[in-house]
Amino acid sequence: QVQLVESGGGLVQPGGSLTLSCAASGWNLSYYDAGWFRQAPGKEREGVSCISSHDSSTYYSDSVKGRFTISRDNAKNTLTLQMNSLEPEDTAVYYCTTVRTYYYCSGHFGSWGQGTQVTVSS
Repeated sequence: QVQLVESGGGLVQPGGSLTLSCAASGWNLSYYDAGWFRQAPGKEREGVSCISSHDSSTYYSDSVKGRFTISRDNAKNTLTLQMNSLEPEDTAVYYCTTVRTYYYCSGHFGSWGQGTQVTVSS
């Protein structure tokens, strides 16, 4: 079965850190540009960070640049998002997915996983 499974979310205080992981099964994630999207209550889903399958070039939205780091481990078929200096505005459900190009996380394709909830609150 082809799927992406996200994990690592939770409740964290402002200024804290979390590491999100995405495991692909049934297919080889390394063949595709991929990344992380998030959706906060009442807002549209947005691309947060994406990474190239070719040379691991990265894209970050302005809202997370300098605080989040995306990486991929092709041997383990996983995608990781290290999130530091978290802010209440980062509260959302985070999803990993494939995109047609990592640049601006453009052209999502494939299905969405169940996501992982990140809540930043004191």
